[in-house]
Amino acid sequence: MTYTAADGRRQILDALARAIEEIGVAVSALGEAYELLDEQTADRLETELFRPAQAAYGRAQRACSSFAARHDLPARAFAEAIRGHPSTGVKGFIENATDAAARADSELAELQDSMLPVEVGDFELRAGLAEVRELLDHLRTHARALVRTLGR
Repeated sequence: MTYTAADGRRQILDALARAIEEIGVAVSALGEAYELLDEQTADRLETELFRPAQAAYGRAQRACSSFAARHDLPARAFAEAIRGHPSTGVKGFIENATDAAARADSELAELQDSMLPVEVGDFELRAGLAEVRELLDHLRTHARALVRTLGR
């Protein structure tokens, strides 16, 4: 079976879509946690966790749609992540968010390691992937620090 550039580009879009869905889960979970916190802690969660996750979500979507447009592939639409139950609690929502962000980062790392973005991608896509991974990079560390202060 012959491998084509078009096949590679579709594989890139599929992997990127999986990562975007995971980042969407993280953003949604952090939004749920925000609603359960006092104002001061919620502001900290927003600054240290929500904003970087939301920025990663937007940047990943832009990278996906731009790449698809440059290569005449259909654009992807992403549904909003399913909201969690309040009984999950702040710690549970933050854990769910960091786990989802880790899955997204793993998906993006695997994509980068596959060399597809080099073989059939382009510089703009590679830069977008790196930027998204950088935005996700410190979420777990900041989340642990925030969770340690809860209830004090």
